[in-house]
Amino acid sequence: MLWPETGLRWMMPSPNMPVPETALVYPGQVLWEGTNVSEGRGTCRPFELFGAPFLDPTAIRNKLRPENTEGCHLQAISFRPTFNKWHGELCRGFFIHVTNPLTFRPYQLSLALLSAVLALHGPDFRWKEPPYEYEHSRLPIDLILGDASLRENLEGSVELKSLQSSWEKELREYLEWREPFLLYR
Repeated sequence: MLWPETGLRWMMPSPNMPVPETALVYPGQVLWEGTNVSEGRGTCRPFELFGAPFLDPTAIRNKLRPENTEGCHLQAISFRPTFNKWHGELCRGFFIHVTNPLTFRPYQLSLALLSAVLALHGPDFRWKEPPYEYEHSRLPIDLILGDASLRENLEGSVELKSLQSSWEKELREYLEWREPFLLYR
């Protein structure tokens, strides 16, 4: 069940999650917090839009595979954040329109976008330096992704499909493990 189907009014859990659509993209888009790419804070639709002055949306779109954008449309966009990263500067990037929440894979999309940005904009792209949240020594992206290995593989241009297959077994095992605890099926 998606939020609009509940009939309940949306109560923002954060100023950076103003509408239910934000919750659809957040599981992937939060990774931009570990980079110098704006995750859209300082706009009225954070996480649904993202970008940086150095991004080339056309080149990024051309690097994406159709399976990475399933269930969404990437609208090229320009914006100026009113605070946070790139405050007041013209950023180019995308607004993510989720067209089918059942087929949309936010984490897969955001990893594909990050991989494209790394490949195309390496000289301008940066990982955010610590501190982040409660951590003062590890890179923020390593905390967001869970460890350094995924970042290192992305930096090494390892194919996204190969990375995904590496965690599929554990994901299947987790889905089986949780089955007895589900209240609704």
